[in-house]
Amino acid sequence: MAKTTKAKKTTKATRAAEAALDAAAAAAKDAKRLSKTLPKKDAKKLRSLADDAKDAAQASKKKVSRTPRKVEKKAVAAIDRIDKAVGKAEAKLAAANKAAAKKRADRAKKETRKKSKATPVSAEPGLYETPPAEPAAAPAPAAPPAPVVTEDLSALTVLQLRARARDAGHSGYSRYSKAQLMALLSS
Repeated sequence: MAKTTKAKKTTKATRAAEAALDAAAAAAKDAKRLSKTLPKKDAKKLRSLADDAKDAAQASKKKVSRTPRKVEKKAVAAIDRIDKAVGKAEAKLAAANKAAAKKRADRAKKETRKKSKATPVSAEPGLYETPPAEPAAAPAPAAPPAPVVTEDLSALTVLQLRARARDAGHSGYSRYSKAQLMALLSS
């Protein structure tokens, strides 16, 4: 007599458990991949949860056939824990990216303000200017600049030389050395 083997019917619960196991394995793999892009603390937590999900996904066929609902429940719980941790990590990353973007925008605003203070530009001529109260008188003749003695300049500090350059109407002197400032002021 030939021995016949009966194929066991797979129930809905068994199929659901197998699908949950596959999903848990995929979630574990994705979580491992994501953990490489996260900060250490978040990555460690996510790797731990991925290992748990991987363990839950490795249920034996015997266990799946005997207690499919229990196996499914365990796999689904592991997936939920991973999803929750990923959500928290993504929220932290989004907050960090938002803060970094805000910092960049603030820095750009600051640079714009610096530039606008250095070279004031009005949108329309005369928009912010007040009209003179009386007609402008002819400018008084300017006094000729006093000759600067080179020996006198060498006794001054760099800060004093910069102040003199500012008073003389020069520009671009802020990074000059003492010798360069002395040459600028003596010319």
